[in-house]
Order: sequence, then C-alpha cells, then structure tokens
Amino acid sequence: MSTRSQRGGGGGLAGAIKADVRRLHGAWMEIVFPRQRGRGHSVMGKWKPESLPQKIGYHGWSVLGIIGLLFLYPLTVLGLGTRFYAAKLDSTRTRLGIVGVTGVALLGWGLLTIAWGAMSYMEQVDIPLEAVLAVAAASFLATVSTALTATFSKVGGRGTTVVLAYPFAMTALFLPPVVAALVTPSLHPYILDPSYDFAVWALDNVLFVGGLSDYLRHNYTLEGPAYAAMWVGISFPLGWFLGTVVALANLVRPSQ
Repeated sequence: MSTRSQRGGGGGLAGAIKADVRRLHGAWMEIVFPRQRGRGHSVMGKWKPESLPQKIGYHGWSVLGIIGLLFLYPLTVLGLGTRFYAAKLDSTRTRLGIVGVTGVALLGWGLLTIAWGAMSYMEQVDIPLEAVLAVAAASFLATVSTALTATFSKVGGRGTTVVLAYPFAMTALFLPPVVAALVTPSLHPYILDPSYDFAVWALDNVLFVGGLSDYLRHNYTLEGPAYAAMWVGISFPLGWFLGTVVALANLVRPSQ
C-alpha cells in the first residue's frame, strides 16, 4: 500500500468514507476552534486545547459533531449521487445552451398539447375548456421552469443554484408525468393514485401542524389540475433539500 493511501486512511470504500467523515468533522470543529480542518500536515499544525475548560469544550463539541455525522453522512452520499446526475443534465444544457434547452421543452410540450387536442377531436370526446386550459398552462409552466433552471444554473452562484435552479428543475421533472396522467386515463393507477395516497399521508403526518391539513381538506379537492399544483408545491422544498445536500457534498468532496 502506498504512503499516500496510508495517510488517507486506506484505499477503497472504507478509506473514502473515513476521509469524508474526517473532512466533515474537521469542518464542524472549525466552526468554534481554529486550525482544525486539513491541518494534520501543515506547518502550524492542528490547534489543541490546553486548559481544562478548553478540553471540556473541545471534546464536548467533538462528541456533538460525531452524533451529527450519523445524520449528515447519509445526506452527503445522497448529495454525491444527486450531483452526479445533475452534472449529466448540466452537460446537456451546456451543449444545447439556454435557448436550445428552452426550444426543446417548448417543442415537446407543444406537441403534447396539440396531439391531445387532435386525439380528442378525432375521437369526438367532449373535453371541458378548463381541462384544455389546464394542460396548456402546465405546458407553459414546465417550459418556463426549464428555461429558468438553465438560466440560474449558468449565471448564478451556489446560493442561486440551491434556492432557484434546483426547485425549478424539480418542477420541470415532475410536471410531464402528472400532465400525461391527467390526459391519459390508463396512467391514473401509476401516477395519480400514488399521488393521492402520498397527499393523504402528508396531510396526516406532516401538514397537521397548526391545523393546516384541516384547512386544505375543507377548501381544496385533489382532482384534475390540483395534482399538478400539488407537485409544483412539492418541487420547491424538495429542490431546496437536494440543493442543500449537494452543497454538503461539495464541502466534503469539491467537484473538479
């Protein structure tokens, strides 16, 4: 085994995990104490406590960091996976450009809307105007979300990417299958029914605080375009969560 591997904690998966945990714990310690992260082989060395109060505070803070790592490291792994697939999508955006990505989204959603209208006309199905407008509005929103995702990921910094790019990317990903299910009854058992079950679970277990679940149940009905609205609402907190875990992964393993 090489000297570099030995210093890094060994090769393979175990060595990579050990190095990641060391970086995270060092970053946690450096919030309060100086010269902690990556100071093992530096000239000044790693700061160590000398007095008894310093030792109590240092080791107490260290234990809190270890407990936090039990929760943070799985999120770091999730962030690494999310960053990998986000990089794949970003490479496509780079090749096509903002205008190209927007054009592809506009073409795809426009064809879907036209095909649905033509199919309805050929089969002589009486579709309410509200349903047609809902599909057109969802198509417009998905196209705008795609354009905003490409724009914010290119011109914004890390904060802009987390706060804006990831949520709009989630919207662009969630809307196509939901809208397709709204206009294709055969897809209902695979998309709308699980969405309904998820909504019931969220109302019972997450949104019960402050009577929010009762307000939503009494004032809204989950049917038709409300499914699309629900997933748009989910896309923003989920996008913020994924953007945050990617930022955590960048802290542990900076992207090349």
